[in-house]
Amino acid sequence: MPETMPKQLHTYGHSRYMQTADGRRLHYMEQGAGTLTVVFESGMGASRSVWGLVQPHVAEHTRAVVYDRAGMGRSEPDREPRTLARIAGDLSQLLDHLGPGPFVLVGHSWGGPIIRTAAAMNTGRLRGLVLVDPTDEHCGMYFEESSAKHYGRMDTILPLMTRTGLYRLLGSRPGKVQPADVYKEHRREDFTMQSARTMLAEGQAFVEDLRTLRGSPLNLGDTEVCIVSGTLMSGSEKNYRPALHAAHRQSAALLETSRLVEAPKSGHMIMYSEPQLIVNEIIRMLV
Repeated sequence: MPETMPKQLHTYGHSRYMQTADGRRLHYMEQGAGTLTVVFESGMGASRSVWGLVQPHVAEHTRAVVYDRAGMGRSEPDREPRTLARIAGDLSQLLDHLGPGPFVLVGHSWGGPIIRTAAAMNTGRLRGLVLVDPTDEHCGMYFEESSAKHYGRMDTILPLMTRTGLYRLLGSRPGKVQPADVYKEHRREDFTMQSARTMLAEGQAFVEDLRTLRGSPLNLGDTEVCIVSGTLMSGSEKNYRPALHAAHRQSAALLETSRLVEAPKSGHMIMYSEPQLIVNEIIRMLV
């Protein structure tokens, strides 16, 4: 009888679930071991399946966790409004489930404000934050009338793109650089009607939450913060990247414990174009 080959472990490690205080199941995956845990937070409309070039390398040094926000990936949806405080509250419950810490939180895009808000709730058990091209309240473009009209149109456009398959076709292309198992799940899970509904739900309070952050800055204590900012001016991003990068510089200057790291080969999706840069900044915080 031929020997049975052991099943190959997923790129992200082991799949697990936790339950929130109100009974919702959140899905996460983990691998690696260490006294410090790194938790990854994705951007708006994205599940765990965008960290395939980063999390496995971090797991070579310590415990590394990717997870799906409510309504994304394999996590159950939330019936309550998906405000920044609500989302950060879910993340805080995940941290409770994972143990006492210490933690390093890594957030891309809208995940940046999410981990900052969660950090303000958990300063005593955090080692640091890595903000990967984060949404930044110091960037005025989010508050312009044209931006409000854009978000309003998405209520109609996104469901239509999802039903026709255009959302999956266009949205999944950049992620093809990731490991095959991660990319397969990314295509299957991140462009469904449920994921579209979740993205729109998260966008409902987006501008007001940013306005609140600008008016009432979060207290992060002495938590170390690294802001990784893409500086490549190309394609459609050239219209807003200078303003966003300027906002990143301003945020770094306002925080005594922060540093700004430029990603010269990247626009917004730094985890695809310069993943090692992110890995290096995370590892810096482990020592």
